[in-house]
Amino acid sequence: MTARVTLRPQSAVDAAQLADGKRALVQDAAWASVTGALSGGVVLVAFALSLGAGPLTIGLLAAIPFLAQAAQLPAILLTERLRERKRIGVPLLMVARSLIMLLALLPFLPVQWPRLAVLVAFQLGISLLGSMAACAINSWFHQLLPAEGLGAFFAKRLIVASVLACAGTLGVGLLVDHPPLGDARVAYALAFVGAALAGYASCYFLARTPEPRMPDHGTPGSLIAMLRRPFHDPNFRRLLTVLGAWNLATNLAAPFLTVYLIQQLGYGLTTVTALWVASQLANALTLYIWGRLSDRLSNKAILAVALPTYFLCTLGLVFSDMSARYDVQLTLICLLHVVMGAASGGIGLATGNLGLKLAPRDQGTAYLAAIGLVSAAAGGVAPIAGGALAQAFSANELSVIVRWVSLAGTSDVSVVRFAHWEFLFALSAMLGIYVMHALSRIQEGDEYSERRVIQELGLEALRTVNHLSSIGGVLGGVFPFERISQGLAKLPRRRRVMVHRPVQQLARRLFFRRRTGTRGGSRGRP
Repeated sequence: MTARVTLRPQSAVDAAQLADGKRALVQDAAWASVTGALSGGVVLVAFALSLGAGPLTIGLLAAIPFLAQAAQLPAILLTERLRERKRIGVPLLMVARSLIMLLALLPFLPVQWPRLAVLVAFQLGISLLGSMAACAINSWFHQLLPAEGLGAFFAKRLIVASVLACAGTLGVGLLVDHPPLGDARVAYALAFVGAALAGYASCYFLARTPEPRMPDHGTPGSLIAMLRRPFHDPNFRRLLTVLGAWNLATNLAAPFLTVYLIQQLGYGLTTVTALWVASQLANALTLYIWGRLSDRLSNKAILAVALPTYFLCTLGLVFSDMSARYDVQLTLICLLHVVMGAASGGIGLATGNLGLKLAPRDQGTAYLAAIGLVSAAAGGVAPIAGGALAQAFSANELSVIVRWVSLAGTSDVSVVRFAHWEFLFALSAMLGIYVMHALSRIQEGDEYSERRVIQELGLEALRTVNHLSSIGGVLGGVFPFERISQGLAKLPRRRRVMVHRPVQQLARRLFFRRRTGTRGGSRGRP
């Protein structure tokens, strides 16, 4: 059954239409990720640096998508009054993608023109339109998609998006380092044109997704009254605290990682995009595992493992510039990118599921908009503050030196050194401690220990390797468990029970042993 392209909601969505809609949403995410890869992230930062941008400008460009979330305030009222979310979201995204198309002209403007100001203004317009569209689309998805299997569906959607984003970003890196006609401006122009075309394709598939009619809750109340509800919900307020602290901690340093790699370490854009691709591939390869764990365990338990891992890697960036050997330094940075990519996949999936899970189903617009507003406030302040701090720390250095004095002479060893961008990485890791504290106060339901999550993660990874490895048969052939089940089936029932109980007890001792104490607000489960 082929979904018909229409912008009007329908009274009911049957199972076949829902299945078609899910397939269309995967296509939408795929093309939208190409748009983001070709016109944002690493490519946008490199383009701004080519125009002469400083730390404050980079921080402002990173803050704009968050500050633009304020546009969700009028979008809430528009959505509640018009009650046709597809007619709001799709046209707004079409206009935003048209602005990206116009960015292709920016590299060819005369140098004396305020090209950086034009870039900032266009990014502001694109982000405002995207924010208003996201408010309507999030409410639409919240009502359309059932809670069962939500983690697995979004994991599949994110996997496809991540793979295509990797290909697009790596392609732009190669294009800029080896530009057509020897002119990098042509490379950036082609990237923006490709981003706009991919964005149009994304809008087409989004328009094919069915939209159920919004339930009627009477006359819509005031905007302040609508936004007051999620902040008066104690448990949802704790989630907003976690998301705000997370955005503050990560966006203090993350937007400047590309600048750090290009300016301080001297890497080319191809190397930087390859590192980004390594991070996204790790993200994509682990999203399936995170999705299964999210459905099986809890989102809070996943965050209790992924958050510390991410912030430890952020702290590890401080030590990446200490090695004098290029190959050792690049290997360390690549390893940090891979681990951070895997951890951020779990964080993004779990926080998104938590927001959908804790929001009342009939009040999704206001609750999900509250998440956007809190993330906007924290994520908007953090990059600007980070840019100001980076500019202040540009001529400063803090070193911890160990001096050895003997009769043969004196030698100094620098143990730790903070210079310029490393200050931001250290501050980000320190703020991560509060994020983990705030997480412990959320009530999601059943609590699972970190050990249980790590065990399940290892088992899922083993299953995945067994499916993908060329020697996968060895893993299953070391101990043929299927023969036990076949043999048990042939035994009389009494003897079957006598054999089966020791096997169960052994499995419990090895993998699912109950913890005797608590740690970090979580308890073990069998």
